[in-house]
Amino acid sequence: MKWKIWPAILLCMSMQLQVAAQPGDTANRSMGALLPRDGLAAAVFRGGLVFANYCVTCHGMNADGTGRAARLYNPPPANLRASDKNDAYILMMIRMGGQAMGRSEFMPPWGAELTEEQMNDLTVYLRSINPSPRK
Repeated sequence: MKWKIWPAILLCMSMQLQVAAQPGDTANRSMGALLPRDGLAAAVFRGGLVFANYCVTCHGMNADGTGRAARLYNPPPANLRASDKNDAYILMMIRMGGQAMGRSEFMPPWGAELTEEQMNDLTVYLRSINPSPRK
């Protein structure tokens, strides 16, 4: 049931980002782009797509570590909304996996699967949903 709402959520996100575009940004609008290729809003959007495709099963739709597969793991997946880790650590965790970082062996290394841009976008997305400041 929960999975049926993802397309609607992503559509709403893209519509909000389009409205948030600056009034003078006619070049991207005339080409039909929803948002500029570069920029924080675009990275957050793309990172959300990566999260929805690769991370949600374990970390959950709210990134709180309560995904469908979370009950299979001990320790459970991390609550990414409450993480106190900086961006460099998060990027290394995504790239190298939990075991290489001295954490859970169940967190897979995504470095061979995801592009550098996808990993960076995912890091930006995770920062955007975590209210605790870290650099």
